[in-house]
Amino acid sequence: MEINLKSKKPDVRYLDDMREVLYDRKWAKKAPNLELYYMYRGLKKKDGLRYDVTIIPSQMLGKEFVKTKGHEHLGKFGEIYIVLEGTAIFLMQRREGNKIKDVYAIRASKGEVAVIPPYCGHLTINPSKKTLKLANWVAEKCQSRYDLFEKLGGACYYFTKSGWLKNGNYKNVPKLRFEKPLKKIPKNLDFLKGE
Repeated sequence: MEINLKSKKPDVRYLDDMREVLYDRKWAKKAPNLELYYMYRGLKKKDGLRYDVTIIPSQMLGKEFVKTKGHEHLGKFGEIYIVLEGTAIFLMQRREGNKIKDVYAIRASKGEVAVIPPYCGHLTINPSKKTLKLANWVAEKCQSRYDLFEKLGGACYYFTKSGWLKNGNYKNVPKLRFEKPLKKIPKNLDFLKGE
């Protein structure tokens, strides 16, 4: 689906919005308020779903690869992401109360799809030297919450120059596992609607 983004104005996520969720706090304290990524929301709407595009230029946030802030959905809403350009790592964590029960990552390239199941906190990492461009479908009425990630300094793992590192603010983090992306979008997207 080709959409001309030049005529659209994105929401910009700045470093000031993200300092508390970064691994490299020393770097974050001194770094200027950089533009980190761009979100074009509601480019298309269909059957109660919204199509967005996010562009994440390649950069390092100190020792950590650039990423999105990370959020959970309020309610039983899923989400799907499609990589349009570049490479993405989608990190997903499922919790019960304050305990992480499962955490896994999906590495996806152009044309591949990651499904975010309901009740899964998630974020996206750009691990490459190229700009990452991705699209997502999500329910129009879905709302995001960022408070768990803010409170605990990010997700339960960080992806850094040294590889995956556990976030020490979490108690009992399960071993990170890896899943493969889908090759195409599922036909039935009803699970995105929270029904």
